[in-house]
Parts: sequence; structure tokens; C-alpha cells
Amino acid sequence: MAALPDLAAYLAHLGYQGDALPTRATLGQLHRLHPQAIAFENLSPLLGQAVPLELGALQRKLVGGGRGGWCFEHNLLLRAMLLQLGYAVTGLAARVLWQQSPEALTPRSHMLLLVELGERRYLVDVGFGGLTLTAPLELVADREQETPHGRFVLRATSDGYSLWSLLPQGWCVLYRFDLQPQLPADYEFANWYLATHPASLFVNTLWAARVAADGRHALLDARYSFHAADGQTHTRQLDTVQELREVLREQFKVVAPAGADVDARLLHLLQN
Repeated sequence: MAALPDLAAYLAHLGYQGDALPTRATLGQLHRLHPQAIAFENLSPLLGQAVPLELGALQRKLVGGGRGGWCFEHNLLLRAMLLQLGYAVTGLAARVLWQQSPEALTPRSHMLLLVELGERRYLVDVGFGGLTLTAPLELVADREQETPHGRFVLRATSDGYSLWSLLPQGWCVLYRFDLQPQLPADYEFANWYLATHPASLFVNTLWAARVAADGRHALLDARYSFHAADGQTHTRQLDTVQELREVLREQFKVVAPAGADVDARLLHLLQN
């Protein structure tokens, strides 16, 4: 039987203070702190490295390794911690619809969580990149819900829900999901496909995102942006590998792997 991940180390990494009772307040704090402490990033598939989903590997990478990860890594780690705290948690899967029609038929390529607290159910998701939630959303349709980093709404579909975010240009759909529980094999397959398929965006493009108290940090290849809470966006073009490494470390809390081969891959992104 696999060893349980180190809950105390995880809470310390997040800077969590207070009791650890399985309450709505605790869930809210964890959901707010997790994406501030652990960035979304895809350096591993970009560099041709494996993305293991075993809990020990997730703990070493995301908590103790100076790295972030993508949805499977974030939400599997959080699920394990919530289960230790006594929450009822179910892993779900979503079809990403960002910049697509709400009716688009996309694969189930995103992981999210359903947390049940008494008679209430919550959508929990700390791994959706630049628009990652920073608070649980109660699983109710058509009720706008305010979070520390934006307003969201769940809308009923024929077989479940879709998640929408209010952006300056209006309401935009993020993904569609149902309540069918997912198996570890479901996540392993999607994780492997996204990390290895030659056409995968995560194999060809550098993405990073981290929430800050006053906004959101975002990185797309050589373009770094900070989307402030007051609505202003500050963008900077990165010209050297050193600049890229510094931005990853200082703004995303990510220490990129060392090596001449890594620098060559990062330089290729900057030049193209």
C-alpha cells in the first residue's frame, strides 16, 4: 500500500494557519492558498520528461522540488490531502472549451474535484492554468459566485454543467463536465496523451500561471504578463534564457531544471 503524502509539509508549503478540520472554511483557505504557492506549468512535457502521477512523486515535485505542474498533478495532490483531512472527494473530468463553442466536442482532458460537505456539493479545481479558481464553487446552476480572483457561474447542460468566467469581454466558457467518477486509469491515459502527443500544446509551448494576492501571473513562451486585480495588464517580452529562468523563479516560484539541453530548448522557444 502506498504511503500517504505528507500533509504537514503540504500545509506548511501553502502557509496554511489554523485548524485542519474538514469544514467549508478550511476548504476555502486551501483552495485560495494552493494556487498561490504552487504554479501551473508544463516544463516536464515540454522537455520530453515523464509526468508521473504517483503521490510520492507529486509531493516531491510540487511541495519539495521547487516545481509546479498541470491539472492532474495539482488536483490529485489536493485530493489526497483533502481525503486525509476527512473530506468526501470524487475525481471528475472535463472537456476544455476555452476559446471554443460551448457545444464543441472535445476530449475529457482536464481533471477537477467534487467535494461533498453535508448536503452541499462543491466544485474544487486548483489546476486550470491562467483562470484557476481560488475558491470552491457551490454546485448550483445559474448563480453567479464571487471568488478572490473573479466571478464565475455554473450553467446546466444536458448531462451536467459548464463553467463560465466573467472577463472584460463578457462571459466566457471554460469547460463542460458531468458527475461521472473517474478512475486512476482515466487520468493516466489523458496525462500520457497530453505529455507525449507530437501535436499537444503542452509539448510545443511553455505555459505557466500563478495566482498572487493582487492578480495573476501568466507566461506564454517568451511573453510574461501580470493581470492585476484592478483590471490592468502589464506585459514584458523576455529575450534571454536567463531572463526566462529568473521570471519563472521570482514570479512563479518555479526552479527550471538545469542543463545545456534545457537551455537550448528554452532558447528555441524565445527565438520562435
